[in-house]
Amino acid sequence: MDTATSLPRVVVIGGGTGSFSVLSGLKEQPILLTALVNMADDGGSSGQLRDDFGVLPPGDVRKCLVALSDAPQELRELFNYRYEDGPLAGHSFGNLFLSTVERMTHDFNESVRIAGKVLRSKGNVVPITLDNSRLSIAWDNHKIVVHGEGKIDVMEFGHGLKNPELFLEPAAHINPAATEAIARADVVVIAPGDIYTSLGALLVVDGVAEALQETKATVVYVCNLVVKPGQTTDFSVADHAAEIERFAGGPVLDTVLYNDARPPKTLLDKYAQVGELMVPVRQSELAQAHYRAFGRKLIASEAAASQKGDLLAASRSFIRHDSKALADAIMELVGTASKT
Repeated sequence: MDTATSLPRVVVIGGGTGSFSVLSGLKEQPILLTALVNMADDGGSSGQLRDDFGVLPPGDVRKCLVALSDAPQELRELFNYRYEDGPLAGHSFGNLFLSTVERMTHDFNESVRIAGKVLRSKGNVVPITLDNSRLSIAWDNHKIVVHGEGKIDVMEFGHGLKNPELFLEPAAHINPAATEAIARADVVVIAPGDIYTSLGALLVVDGVAEALQETKATVVYVCNLVVKPGQTTDFSVADHAAEIERFAGGPVLDTVLYNDARPPKTLLDKYAQVGELMVPVRQSELAQAHYRAFGRKLIASEAAASQKGDLLAASRSFIRHDSKALADAIMELVGTASKT
C-alpha cells in the first residue's frame, strides 16, 4: 500500500499571517497538507502588481509557500526580502517572482507550482480562485458600500454597522482544485485571520460555502486571539464563529478551537491602549453552540513571537499563536476525524 495515500488529508483555509502560523506547525506532521489561499488582497505590493500588470495578488500565496518551505533559511529569506528603495520599493522578491512567472506562463497555478518547487514546499498551495476580483462590503441594502480590500481593512465600521454583506466584483468562482481538496479532506481548518478582509473574502467566493457544507471532513475554526478595533471590538469566540458560519451559509463548523491562556499583564496593557483586547471566552454562549468548543494554551511567548528572522515579527502585535501548540491541538482532532 502507498503510505502517502493513507496519510490524513488536512486542508487549511485562510490568508497570510494566520495561515502562516498554522502551516508552520502542521508541515512537520505526518499528513497530506493543502493550503487554500485568499485572493482578494489589493493593498501594498500585491495591489500595485495587480494594477500595473493585471496579475493575481501574490502576497498571501507567497507567505503560505514560505511557511511550508523545507528549503534553506537563506532561500526563505530571499522570498521574503522586501526592497526598501528604488523603483521596486515596497515589493518583496517572492511577489515579483510569482508575478513574473504568471506573466511568462499566463497561468497563476503554474507560477505557484514552480515557486513551490523552488522552495521545496511540504504541501500544496492552491489559490481559492483564479478570477481577478475585488472585495466590497455593504450595509443597509447597499446604501453604504466600500470597495477594495485595502480600504475595508483600515476602516472603522462605527455604531450600527453590523452584519455587513461581503461580495466580490466581478463574482469569483472557486478553483476546481480547491473544491477537490475540500471534498477529499479529513480535516478542514479555517485559520485565524481578519473576519472581513481575509476569511470572509474567501468564504464568499462562489462554491466555497457549498464545498464546506457538502464535505465529510471535520471542519475546525481556529479563533483569533485579539479583536480588531473598529470591526470586531466586542466579538467573543462565539461571535467570531457566528460570522464565519454566516458567510459560509450555515452551520458548517464541527469544532471551534480557542486560546485559554493570557499573556503577561504588561503586554495586555500595551495593546489595550490601542483597543487590541483579547477575544473574550463566554462559556455560556459556547455551551449552547452546535459545535464542540475547547480551549488550549495557544499563545506564543513574547520572546518567541518577536524572535529575529520571524516572518511575522514585522507586524505590530506580538500577541500571536504558537505554531507548535496549534499543530498539536489540530492533530488531536485529526486523530478522531473519521466520520461514519
